Formats: sequence, structure tokens, C-alpha cells
Amino acid sequence: MRRLAGPDGTWEMVTRLPHPGLRPGVRGYRGFRLAFERSRRRLEVPNASVTLVLGFGDPLRITGADPVGRPGQVVRPGTSYTSLLSGLHTRASVGEHDGRAHGIEVAMAPWTAFTLFRTPMDELADSMVDLTDLLGQPAYDLAAALAETPGWAARFTLLDAFLTARARTGPPVSHRLVWAWRQLVFGGPTGSTVAELAATVGWSERHLERRFREQIGLSPKGAARVLRFRHAVRLLDARLPPSQIAAACGYYDQAHLNREFKAMTGRSPSRFVTERTHGARFAQLDREEGQVTSVVLAGH
Repeated sequence: MRRLAGPDGTWEMVTRLPHPGLRPGVRGYRGFRLAFERSRRRLEVPNASVTLVLGFGDPLRITGADPVGRPGQVVRPGTSYTSLLSGLHTRASVGEHDGRAHGIEVAMAPWTAFTLFRTPMDELADSMVDLTDLLGQPAYDLAAALAETPGWAARFTLLDAFLTARARTGPPVSHRLVWAWRQLVFGGPTGSTVAELAATVGWSERHLERRFREQIGLSPKGAARVLRFRHAVRLLDARLPPSQIAAACGYYDQAHLNREFKAMTGRSPSRFVTERTHGARFAQLDREEGQVTSVVLAGH
């Protein structure tokens, strides 16, 4: 358990791996309790995970990464959720709470979310849904049971049981699709092309794209774009020069990297570094170990 106390409040965070039977698709649990004297706003950047949030109290408000947003964006300014499921995103969003937040976050591979929540993942692309709208009464019952259970260890055990039961009865994911997804994840920016992936798994490019949209949420090219950005933001957080990052991540040049950062976060790489540095003492709030997922915004 990690705890931090300061002049403006306290927070605690507890992490645990899920039951082995749920791995590697379910990547990790994170219990949190925040108690600050004022509101907090956090930029959530695109990453390779679907996120489940089970809230025990006050709701979280979700807005776009900038006041205007973009045409067709599903998440509307000021949308509030207590428990939610967030799909893969190609653009950052901002989460805000009044200073108090309590619950559990679950990070999972998108193909696992397809099985657990039995819904086409393209319906959640660049979007999120209230968990009660998706699951009905079981979502409310689960959040209530977790909130009433004493201790994080017992809560995680209860969550293991709930997810394991859903995994047994959910629609199976294609093993060929999982292989193709992992090739994109671990192959790097110069990995297999879509045509090569399709040929290797024995599908047409059109069929591969259809399966990706159904069980991942994005097309193979869209997923590769998010994974490339994820790699770039980690290198930027490690303070590598943008010109080196552009070359390492397969961008045409630094200008291309800058355009992608602007399109996906609403800010330049330099502004991103400045904001990340400002919120450095809250870096532990990244949702996944070893990944850059969040920035605490200035003034909050």
C-alpha cells in the first residue's frame, strides 16, 4: 500500500495482480482512496488498455481534452459516472472529481473486455459507458458489495470471483486475433504491416479489420497508431529529445510527432512534459505500472 499526506489532503493506493486464471488479459487491480481539499483534474492519454472503474462514492466527471473537443466525439462535456467501462481511445480525455474519490480500477486487454462484457468493442471506441447501462443490476450489486467489504485484499478476491464467472460464460475471443494484437504490441513501430499480419493468420485484410473492430475496438492501423503514441510518450517522459523519439517510434519526422501529440492530447510534446513535471508527485497515479497514462493538470 502506498500513502501520501500533504497540506492539501491524502491519498492511498493498493495494487494487486488478478487471479492467474484471468491473466494476462486482466492486467491489474488498483484500489484508491483520495481525500483532497479541492477538486482534481487529470488528463488521461490514449493507451493500450480498456479500463473498468468501480466507484464507491462520488461520481467522476469526464470532459474532452480541450473545451471544443472534436466532431463526432461520443463523450460529452460534463458526463458523470460512478462506475464505467472505457474503451480504447485515440484522443485524451479529462477526468475530474471534487477532491474525494474511492474505488477500484481494472486495466485489461481490449480482447478480454470483449469476452467479459459481451459487447462489440467498436461501440466503446473513443467512448465510455456507465456500467449499470451495460450490465444492469449486477453492476450496482458488485460496486455495493465491494464498497461494503472490509479490506482491499477481500475486495480483490471478490472481484476475482466476479470476473472469473463472466470469463467462463462470455463469447470466446479469436486466438488468431490475440496473436495479431500481440504482434502490434511487441513488434514496435517497424513491426508487421496489416497485410503481413493478415497473411500470417490466414485472413484477408478486410476480415482482420472486421475482427479488430469487433474484439479490439479500432482497426489494425488505428491500434498501431495508439501503440506508437504509447511508446513515444514513455520516451518523452524519460526525457529523450523529440527528434530521437520521432525516429525511434517510426514517425516521419519531428513535425509528424508534434502533430500526433496535438491530435491525441490537445497539446504539444513540450507542454505535455511541463504538465507532467508539474504533477510529478502524483506520478504514482498512473493506472498501469511502467506506463504513462495520466497528467495532473496545473492548478488542481
